[in-house]
Amino acid sequence: MEKITIAIDGYSSTGKSTIAKQLAKVLGYIYVDTGAMYRAVTLYAMEKGYVTENKSDIDGLVGDLKNINLKFIYNDTIGFAEMHLNNKNVERKIRTMEVSRLVSKVATIEDVRKKLVLIQKQMGLEKGIVMDGRDIGTVVFPNAELKIFMTASPEKRATRRYKELLDKGEDVSYGEVLKNVEHRDYIDTHREISPLTKAEDAITFDNSDMGLEEQFNRILDFTNRVIKKQKRDVH
Repeated sequence: MEKITIAIDGYSSTGKSTIAKQLAKVLGYIYVDTGAMYRAVTLYAMEKGYVTENKSDIDGLVGDLKNINLKFIYNDTIGFAEMHLNNKNVERKIRTMEVSRLVSKVATIEDVRKKLVLIQKQMGLEKGIVMDGRDIGTVVFPNAELKIFMTASPEKRATRRYKELLDKGEDVSYGEVLKNVEHRDYIDTHREISPLTKAEDAITFDNSDMGLEEQFNRILDFTNRVIKKQKRDVH
């Protein structure tokens, strides 16, 4: 079967990672969560004191980027790869509300994006990859055979994120999560470097009123059609 590149972009908390993981597992593809990469850099910046709620030492962080090593290491127990920062598993730490509050601030830094986009492009050289993020179809893989742009109302996304955080034992309020979702939307769509935009040839997928099973089945159907077309075009 011909392998393709699948780029999934969209707003925060639209379930991009969940869908991408499922697709990769069914297709036997590699899954890359670019959001985890930006979150890991953010965690590093927080731990080093470069970024706080009231401070952004961009020059300090940029000068230290060479010391940031990111790896996805597959975990057989859970069935997907986890983010490791400088040889430490940080998967749980990068999903906290503290990191969520600051990740958009770090993701706007041009040198950070250049470093991570270069790594992401190298990961996709062999195709057979599902990658999700904010600029995958527009910047990282503009020639991807399948591009999906996921969206949902801020309220629906905040509800999903709120439930996730509660399940992890975080002490947060729905209002706080909704405010964070709306704030991230604004920063993601208004930043100068690689803002969140829908690629012209991407399929818009609004999952506001869909369950996980329906979402996955629809996107798998899109994917199978594109793979079949690719196979016909090659042969």
